[in-house]
Amino acid sequence: MSSDPGTPCATTERLLVRQARWIAHEVLELRLTRPTGGTLPAWEPGAHVELTLPSGLRRAYSLCGDMADTEAWTVAVHRVPEGRGGSREIHETALVGRELEVRGPVNRFPLVPAPGYLLLAGGIGVTPLLPMARELTARGLPWRLILGARDRSRLVYAEELAALGGDRVLLLPQDEAGLPDLAAELAATPPTHAVYACGPQPMLDAVTTLCRTAAPARSLHLERFTAAAPADAIPDQLDAASGEFEVVLSRSGLRLTVPADRSVLDVVREKLPDVPYSCEEGYCGTCETPVTAGVPDHRDTVIEPSERPTATTMMICVSRCDSSVLELDL
Repeated sequence: MSSDPGTPCATTERLLVRQARWIAHEVLELRLTRPTGGTLPAWEPGAHVELTLPSGLRRAYSLCGDMADTEAWTVAVHRVPEGRGGSREIHETALVGRELEVRGPVNRFPLVPAPGYLLLAGGIGVTPLLPMARELTARGLPWRLILGARDRSRLVYAEELAALGGDRVLLLPQDEAGLPDLAAELAATPPTHAVYACGPQPMLDAVTTLCRTAAPARSLHLERFTAAAPADAIPDQLDAASGEFEVVLSRSGLRLTVPADRSVLDVVREKLPDVPYSCEEGYCGTCETPVTAGVPDHRDTVIEPSERPTATTMMICVSRCDSSVLELDL
């Protein structure tokens, strides 16, 4: 997954949580508007926004509402009891009627031109794909969507998808139908069609492997909601072998030392607390920062490996430096 160079700069404003409703088991949908009403910035399928929760936690969520609804942004949040706390706070806090700081929209999962599309979703991973299905329907382009979940109660937006796509949508509750046959779906999809997938890491790994082995030229686009774990990954990304280095913040005139056991983001935020961030694991892209000098050691899953040698940005939450000094446009 790579960033879309055409995405406008994200804005930050306070929005009102106008409505909250249950849409599936442990999935809460929030509708966000300006406190006094009015049009919000336009967005395209695949975009996300970042919410700053009452506790100060920042979390990014895909926009999954109707793009034609210009006065509201909609996100859906799956409660993850063993997660890092953001989803639990959203589910356990009375947010309706409260204002939250919202940054966005940002799109790192845009629809690329293709003659057709295969959309693969696992659970809450359907949220960025639902607007894509709406848009592709409006354009009259061929598409198929597969949505899997542990049981029928966890099929997010199942009724809307079925009404939108009819037999183009395959709903697979695992306890009734088993796991999706990804190999069969990919084999039945023309090689010129783009594949978009969002869901649990094992599903994304399987899709990636199948595309690499069966159709390496296929256009594959992934969005993760947890960090990937490369086969050669070390247990702790900030290991001592990384060493310390200096980071220069060109616009702020600061020179800081990044120790081996701390991230660039941690060190920078001590001086610039408003630097945007969210996942802190290198998969959401919120902390992407322009690099003006030095050699980044990219450890994220946002910038594709093939793009890293020429990338002019880095994710400062996990990436480090292969030179003694790194200069950032901050």
